[in-house]
Amino acid sequence: MNTTEKLSLRKANLSEIPQIWEILQDAIEQRRLDGSTQWQDGYPNELSIKSDIENGYGYVFTEDESILAYAAIIFDKEPAYENIEGKWLTDGDYTVVHRVAVSKLAKGKGIATKLFQSIEGLSVENNIYSIKVDANFDNTPMLKILDRLKYTYCGEVYFRGSARKAFEKRLI
Repeated sequence: MNTTEKLSLRKANLSEIPQIWEILQDAIEQRRLDGSTQWQDGYPNELSIKSDIENGYGYVFTEDESILAYAAIIFDKEPAYENIEGKWLTDGDYTVVHRVAVSKLAKGKGIATKLFQSIEGLSVENNIYSIKVDANFDNTPMLKILDRLKYTYCGEVYFRGSARKAFEKRLI
């Protein structure tokens, strides 16, 4: 039996906030169950998503129109990345990826990996050949994905008062 996945990365719509928020709430709960401190203080929330979408940063990763994952994809500088304890691989333009969450219905299907591969493609389409991302020290699933996709550990950045591991991948 041959099934073709219709996976697609597109900008999210405001009408999709309830579905996206449900996915983020699952991710927040998963972080808690994993013993992580990440996302346990009321951030991100529905306003974060609304702001992402209004700014053009909110993206959904869908399969046949059903939302499997959410990410904020920003083709602009991340102020927190200007002060890295360490060194980035590149100094030019880069894509920033924040607030990645995968639906619990899609867990274990490699969706986060496919999402990042799609983001890499989108970056290149926008003539941006670097992706910078950060992850909490205890976010093992994300750290494994970044390792699998050959992101380079560059040092630490600080968000809302806490250190995060910073990674970069050159796309050419």
